Amino acid sequence: MQRVLVLDKNRQPLMPCHPARARELLKHGKAAVFRRFPFTIILKDREGGVVQDTRTKLDPGSKTTGMALVATFQRRGPTVVWAAELQHRGSKIREDLKARRDLRHSRRSRKLRHRPARFQNRTRKAGWLAPSLRHRVDTTMTWVKRLLRWAPVTALSQELVRFDTQKLQNPGIAGIEYQQGTLAGYEVREYLLEKWGRKCAYCGAENVPLEIDHIHPRSKGGSDRVSNLAIACRDCNQRKGNEALESFLVKSPDRIRKVLAQAKAPLRDAAAVNSTRWALFNALKGTNLPVEVGTGGRTKWNRIQQGYGKEHWVDAACIGESGSKVRIDSGADGKILQIISQGHGSRQMQNVTEHGFPRGRAKSRQKIYFGFQTGDLVRAVVPSGKRAGTHVGRVLCRKSGRFDITTEQGRQGGIHHRHCRAIHIMDGYTYIFS
Repeated sequence: MQRVLVLDKNRQPLMPCHPARARELLKHGKAAVFRRFPFTIILKDREGGVVQDTRTKLDPGSKTTGMALVATFQRRGPTVVWAAELQHRGSKIREDLKARRDLRHSRRSRKLRHRPARFQNRTRKAGWLAPSLRHRVDTTMTWVKRLLRWAPVTALSQELVRFDTQKLQNPGIAGIEYQQGTLAGYEVREYLLEKWGRKCAYCGAENVPLEIDHIHPRSKGGSDRVSNLAIACRDCNQRKGNEALESFLVKSPDRIRKVLAQAKAPLRDAAAVNSTRWALFNALKGTNLPVEVGTGGRTKWNRIQQGYGKEHWVDAACIGESGSKVRIDSGADGKILQIISQGHGSRQMQNVTEHGFPRGRAKSRQKIYFGFQTGDLVRAVVPSGKRAGTHVGRVLCRKSGRFDITTEQGRQGGIHHRHCRAIHIMDGYTYIFS
């Protein structure tokens, strides 16, 4: 069950409470809404209170980072009281930087702008990360600091996963010895599950037991490199046996091309996690709180032993030694907050065509009109007219004072600003429950 974060009258964090308790406090006027996402209330009269040890746990990923608040109660033990999944936009940043680089290269090649030559003598600071990678660390730390302000966090946990790309490519690489034990092989299997989308590579079956299969059989010279490994259901794995992929899927040439293309996909996600793991760890150490670390194999072991499904926030709750016995209430499923990183708008002051030429007028530097900014979540109560009714959604501001509101039913245009009331100020993220 997703609990409600609570602050006292001095904005000091207290233990999260049950949603029913929060509704009761709001109904009797003892609390007010402090923040909509995540839903936080502030008490009007209470100051201080007893709190339990609460740990913020992170499962960093290339595209999505799982977050969980785990409180240690005297009777129930470690229990998840709040969870969320943070979706990064590193790929969007990379694409935007590439488009800008291509545009500038095109301008210089057309000789539309003179630019004197410069020497390649610019240096980068120690620990420099590419913007698409730095974004993952910065957004994760933004939410860690927010949770430190809104919850009584006393410790942190991070999955300090390390995908050994050499070991993935060639398990027999000389000079590397791994301790063989209960968790042996978990890292490679987990990587393959993510790479193939947890579906059978040959028939696309989901939610069935999956096995590791050699695309080119070992009996015919196939290697153990990760580029030759796929995830298959038991039926496909048995029927394929030591048969070549081309003969096994002779009636599905499109599937053959898809499997071969997916098998050669680069280890980009693994490299992104490797590049950011220590930067995030050092940033967490900067909070002066104890930081627990755990491997991906230990996380998966804890999750399987407790019978939990595969979710990013569940992995976060099961990290390390503290995740070996963690309680997840059944009501938590389906009510996890999805935090989607959107940014604060484009810094580009002039729209351009696909060829790089100006299009339309230059953008205005003003962002706030009549106290509203594009992206704010508002509630508009229109008493009469064509748009009469209550509209809740994201607002698109205009200088004229007539705003557009994007709701679940569609886009409502021409709503006057005096009918609008802000619910949540735009902070660079979009929030949904799923």
